[in-house]
Amino acid sequence: MISTTAIGYHDNLPASAEDSLIERTVEAPAPGPHDLLVEVAAVSVNPVDVKLRAGAPSGGFRVLGFDAAGVVRAVGEQVTLFQPGDEVFYAGSIDRPGSNQRLQLADERIVGRKPARLTFADAAALPLTAITAWETLFDRFNLDAQSTGTLLVVGATGGVGSIMLQLAEALLPGVRVIATASDAERAGWATALGAEFTVNHRHDLAAEVLAIVPQGVDWLFTAHSEGQLPLYAQIVRPGGQITAIDDGARDVAPLKERSITWHWELMFTRPLFHTRDMIEQHRLLDRVADLVDEGRLRTTVTRTLSPITAKTLREAHALVETGGTVGKIVLHGWPSPTPDIAGA
Repeated sequence: MISTTAIGYHDNLPASAEDSLIERTVEAPAPGPHDLLVEVAAVSVNPVDVKLRAGAPSGGFRVLGFDAAGVVRAVGEQVTLFQPGDEVFYAGSIDRPGSNQRLQLADERIVGRKPARLTFADAAALPLTAITAWETLFDRFNLDAQSTGTLLVVGATGGVGSIMLQLAEALLPGVRVIATASDAERAGWATALGAEFTVNHRHDLAAEVLAIVPQGVDWLFTAHSEGQLPLYAQIVRPGGQITAIDDGARDVAPLKERSITWHWELMFTRPLFHTRDMIEQHRLLDRVADLVDEGRLRTTVTRTLSPITAKTLREAHALVETGGTVGKIVLHGWPSPTPDIAGA
């Protein structure tokens, strides 16, 4: 068997603790029928990584990491979309060992081709946030090139928001976008990514939004719903829609009077339940790669760390835990060469 390096956790410890993330030598996994065995070149850290490390049982030793970019080294017997040597990017699934390892299995139906114009590090910033933003806009809100109206993106300078602004700019010409930002630097970031208007969510958000669109916005995306539904009910028009990606909202009753539709978005739903349309994640990632190569979508990396070690991952987790990061934090490269995996 081929041995490889994985970074994971046993106990729910703060990122500052030396044992919060540790390295282990593990056996390289064998591909199942639809699996790719990927040599991971770069990963990024998302809030879900931090949440799981801090509160989810490890089951002995759990490997985190969802975003990844790398090279296919072996394929399962039923794989048709890729072959060894292909460069890919993907976000994986919450029920399988993660990307914080040199060699990882990923189902081909949730993997896309890496954008040709991006490095592995730049590509690794995109999958999870791109899938979440895409599914919000096109699966939850059912928007298309003919849609008209106003979209409010709450938390627009985070990973998902930074991609959503760009997708709306590239593919939804009739949709006006209002982005929330807490200071001038973040407002500039949102404007550069395609927002027509910015508002400060630390001020009177309802007043600022309704000054732009008095009748209320048609669609609202939020990564911060806890305690906010009475406010959102003021700024979404009757019959409008909200999509949330966090776990904060518990009572949607404030939305009833205005017949506002509430959606949940979890990009892991398709791979977790092997839905009939699971391959749509492959297709949308390929479309994202096309948009990048056409110059219509750019990476959202704002900080890179190297190499990929338990120490640098702990540093990245600590930065994400602050909740104030703009864009994405990426790690790339390993401290030593990957073992020969021919025939793995």
